Amino acid sequence: MKVIPLALAATLMLASSVHANETVIRKALLQQFPSAQISSIKKTPYSGLYEVYLDGQLLYADAKAQYLFTGDVIDLKNRRNLTQARLNQLQAVNWNTLPLNYALKTVKGNGSRKLAVFSDVDCPYCRKFEAELTKVDNITVYTFLYPIEGLHPKAVQTSKQIWCAPDRNKAWDEYITGGTVPSNDGKCANPIDETIALGLKLKVSGTPTLIFANGQRVPGMVPAAQLERLLTAHAK
Repeated sequence: MKVIPLALAATLMLASSVHANETVIRKALLQQFPSAQISSIKKTPYSGLYEVYLDGQLLYADAKAQYLFTGDVIDLKNRRNLTQARLNQLQAVNWNTLPLNYALKTVKGNGSRKLAVFSDVDCPYCRKFEAELTKVDNITVYTFLYPIEGLHPKAVQTSKQIWCAPDRNKAWDEYITGGTVPSNDGKCANPIDETIALGLKLKVSGTPTLIFANGQRVPGMVPAAQLERLLTAHAK
C-alpha cells in the first residue's frame, strides 16, 4: 500500500521538474530572441534534451537552456531521422482547410488518390518532380503556384501569367517542360498573393513541398516509386 503513494509522488515530482525546465527554457530563449514564436517545448527521450519548436524550426536545448543545438537527430539502429519525423507531425496540415480553388487541378486515371504540391515555376527540383508525376496514375494533383521571389525574381509574374492563361494546366505544362511564357500580362484576378500568404502561414520554406490526404507533408523532390509508397502510407 505504501508503494503506490511513493510512486505517485515520484511521478508528480518528475512532472513538476519537467514543467519547471520548460519554463526555464522558454524564459531563457525569449531573453535571447524576444520576437521569437515558441510554439512548444517538450522533453525528448534521448540525452536529456528538450525539443523546441521555434519559428517553424525544431531545435534542441539542455534543461537550463545554456546550450542550443541545431541539426537532425538520427536513430542509427533504425536508420530513421527523428527530427524530420517530428517535424512532419508538428507541421501536419488539415487537408479540409486547404483552399483548393487556389490550385491548378490535374486528374489522372480515376483520380482516387490526392496530393497537394506547393511549387515554384522556376524551381529546377519542381520540374524534376513534374517529370516523375507523369509516371504516376490514378491521382488528383492540386498544384499551388508558390513563387519564392527571393530565389526566382520573375516567378511571381510568370505564375500570374500562367493562372491568367485560357488553359492554366496547359500553360503550366508548357512552361515547366519548355519554358514557354503565356502571352498575357498576368493582370486577371488570380490567387498568387493569397497562395504566397498561405505558404508562409504553413511554414512552407522550399519547393516542391508535398501534402498528402492525411495532412502529412514531405519536403523536396521524390521519385515516382517513392511517391507511390508515400501515397499509400499517407492515404486518408
